Amino acid sequence: MKLNKIDVMGVPFVDTSMDSFIKHLHESHIVNDSKAFVITANPEIVMYASEDVSYKNVLNDADYVTPDGIGIVKAARILGTPIKERVSGFDIMCNLLQIANENHFSVYLLGAKEEVLQSAEANIQATYPNVDIVGSQNGYFNWEDNDIVNDIQQLKPDMVFVALGLPRQENWIAENIHHFNKGIFMGVGGSFDVFAGIVKRAPVIYQNLNLEWFYRLVKQPSRAKRMLALPKFMIKVIEQKVKGRK
Repeated sequence: MKLNKIDVMGVPFVDTSMDSFIKHLHESHIVNDSKAFVITANPEIVMYASEDVSYKNVLNDADYVTPDGIGIVKAARILGTPIKERVSGFDIMCNLLQIANENHFSVYLLGAKEEVLQSAEANIQATYPNVDIVGSQNGYFNWEDNDIVNDIQQLKPDMVFVALGLPRQENWIAENIHHFNKGIFMGVGGSFDVFAGIVKRAPVIYQNLNLEWFYRLVKQPSRAKRMLALPKFMIKVIEQKVKGRK
């Protein structure tokens, strides 16, 4: 079954709910031992792609790009092609881990500092005791000379979570996914930091009000420069809307 896709600034976002998307990944890929490349994209990622052709190609070649950020949902609405809901990366990872826990699926973790990776792995195992974490590798490796591909080929995990940050995590998956026959490959940004307890996710009230970005900005003022991508993104969306009318 193919998922409907909606264009926002040249990026094809899947139009689906979280529950439907997780069910789709489970039934169409994990159960059938087929692979899938998932990207969770927010306005910052879309803006980066608008300035980097090679990264834009990575987004377009991925199997699924989900709207990770209320800005994407609002943009789609402005463009007259509404998306059902936000489908965030951290929530996808949690849902997939729950599926893995219920079915004893295997997982490989790639990225972050070694101490962060170890803490994240321990906490994931404690929260999802039936998940089989078959391997892990921190994010400080030689890009051209490493054994990661060989390890994953031998271990054959059902899910590979890559926390190397923008754009390295998507680039790594794009460059290497052809080596594998199965597995959900997904970039998860700072999710390992959250699982390790180093970064706290916004309280539910902020999530419900779509103000997670504000919570992160208050907790991490250094993100202010990155947040500038949002108003630039909305300007570009309005320009796309105007061009569409013409």
